[in-house]
Amino acid sequence: MTGTRTDELARLAELHGVAVSYRPAPDRTVTVPDSAVVAALHALGVDATTPEAVRTALADRERALRERLLPPTVVHWAGDPHDPAALTALPPGTRVRVETEEGEESYRVSAPLVAGLPLVAGLPLVAGLPLGVHRVTATAPDGRTAHAHLVVAPDRLPAPPGRSYGLLVQLYSLLSRRSWGMGDLGDLAELAGWAGRVAGAGFVQVNPLHSAVPGAPTDPSPYRPSSRRFPDPVHLRVEDVPEYAYAEDRERLAGLLERAARLRAAVLDKGALIDRDAVWELKREALETVLAVPLGPGRRAAYDAFRAAHGQALDDHATYYALAETHGPDWTTWPDGLRDPRSAATARARAELADRVAFHTRLAWLTDGQLRAAQRTAREAGMPVGIVHDLAVGVHPAGADSWAQQDVFAAGMSVGAPPDAFNARGQDWGLPPWRPDRLAACGYAPFRELLRALFRYAGALRIDHVMGLFRLWWIPQGSPPTEGTYVHYDAEAMLAVLALEAGRAGSVVIGEDLGTVEPGVRETLQRRGVLGTSVLWFERDWTGDGRPLPPERWRADCLATATTHDLPPTAARLTGDHVELRDRLGLLTRPAAEERAEAVADVTEWLALLDGLGLVDSVELVDSVGPVDNPGPVGSTATGPPGTDEEAQVRAVHRFLLRTPARLIGVWLPDGVGDRRPQNLPGTCAEYPNWRLPIADREGRGVPLEELTAAPRLRALLEVFSQLREG
Repeated sequence: MTGTRTDELARLAELHGVAVSYRPAPDRTVTVPDSAVVAALHALGVDATTPEAVRTALADRERALRERLLPPTVVHWAGDPHDPAALTALPPGTRVRVETEEGEESYRVSAPLVAGLPLVAGLPLVAGLPLGVHRVTATAPDGRTAHAHLVVAPDRLPAPPGRSYGLLVQLYSLLSRRSWGMGDLGDLAELAGWAGRVAGAGFVQVNPLHSAVPGAPTDPSPYRPSSRRFPDPVHLRVEDVPEYAYAEDRERLAGLLERAARLRAAVLDKGALIDRDAVWELKREALETVLAVPLGPGRRAAYDAFRAAHGQALDDHATYYALAETHGPDWTTWPDGLRDPRSAATARARAELADRVAFHTRLAWLTDGQLRAAQRTAREAGMPVGIVHDLAVGVHPAGADSWAQQDVFAAGMSVGAPPDAFNARGQDWGLPPWRPDRLAACGYAPFRELLRALFRYAGALRIDHVMGLFRLWWIPQGSPPTEGTYVHYDAEAMLAVLALEAGRAGSVVIGEDLGTVEPGVRETLQRRGVLGTSVLWFERDWTGDGRPLPPERWRADCLATATTHDLPPTAARLTGDHVELRDRLGLLTRPAAEERAEAVADVTEWLALLDGLGLVDSVELVDSVGPVDNPGPVGSTATGPPGTDEEAQVRAVHRFLLRTPARLIGVWLPDGVGDRRPQNLPGTCAEYPNWRLPIADREGRGVPLEELTAAPRLRALLEVFSQLREG
């Protein structure tokens, strides 16, 4: 459409959850381009390209909403004594049948409404229904029939079992002297066992371990995976696969171990970057040999049970990777028949590639097993939470999930973020969004299955950009991020599914809610038991004087940290190294002197608060962790009390976090050895080695897990939390 936006287009967009404007601040409203609205509607199957098309689509939508008996998905919170509004609004005399998720029982109602409620023995229809996703069939007196999914969810998600602290780490960066050039699940189990038993930690949080897009070079970002449903076998500890001991070609395996040792030494001892592709090539060769060993009867039974539990989704996942070996990783370039996972051509190819499909199926099973073993190790070490896994906001447009679930993805659209104070051009993450209408139509089955798979081995789940449960910024393909619009999801249904699956698993959920958040979102998440994320440097009194927020004013229902994978390590923040890094890379948008002055002022203000609270060690009180060799930020003249060093300041920051009421406190593991380098530097690609850095000391030397856990600096830092360890 061209020209002035019509009221009809605005109404049509509203009825489909597409925004025509948004408010980045309470006092500012931004109107989105008509082109973005029309494109978003098109991705939802609605033609709005002409005024006539808009009028027709609007009439069709209004008629469908007016005549329908039930929405596709209905939510009931278990603590609510009343029926959902969708059921109370049914015409008098409507017959309602509910079949439970298990199919074991059904509830029938054929009574007229009494005081607006369908009654069974004087009780609302939903009374006594078990938790789950049930099937509702409603038949009105005029013969109209409707089917809907009824999600019965617990009122709140599980809460953390007490207060605890934990370690935050990107698993690939955690190399041990046994890993093959990048951190693996054996390293994760070792870290969890040590942190739980020795350091009294309650959890270890890792980056997303989702499957990557195959081929070389692959995208190293864990936040743009091929599949979120299944983990990546690159994280396997090959020697821990039981069949490894029985593999016949020992000479081949010995050669691969030698090559892996060279990769590891290059990273830890020679300053090389982590080469994920090289690591996977070695592991793939080894696993080809290991998986040639037949499974014993017990292992075979466990494997068959895994296949049965994951069904079609697992078959599709393995088929995609088998096809990618022949046709390349981008399914949109495959022969026509193979682009459809349900086509006859795909069925034939699946049969022809049965050996390769079986190989990738076994890899998924083995990785799942080692993930569950890591969680068992964490819990056996005394961790009340265990491993906290990370759910990326989306998937790669050419990967396994987008191939297998094409019907629920919005074609021609990408997820991102509108312009804000941190990025005036907005962001395009290159991730296709789920269609909210298709999710609702299938009872949110893809979301349910995704969560159920992750909760198999997650003591807690961090949801990246948790605001995406409410709305996502859709960008039409080929348009800049500034020309997108928000598309809304049924947040109540998304949260109900999340509460249902988290409750079944007994797992905690942490929402990454940093940045601009729509009004009411944090309050809704808190009411349902989703913890938020609070980062020290961002916690200021933004509605008052802008000064650092004192600890007693922090929210309790959150994970509190000093930094994240997208931010500078604490030492870099304190010393100003993060400004110098961005200056060297040409990323500053203001003169370097201004950036440095602002960074110094920010840190100085925080250190003054820490000192005023008595949280900063003096030199005399610092033990043998290290010498006083860095009094404060670059260019600073008042960065803390006299006689304090960088390590004391890092400890003070974490003592401050301990003073807050936060239920969970996270310690960025590289802070324990003085690492200055961020794992990811937003706004860069080739300029900076994102997602490829091992944990290193202040000089940039790689620190293996064995040295890390013995480092005096880390032990002194974790001693800050001794009171939590002592209960």
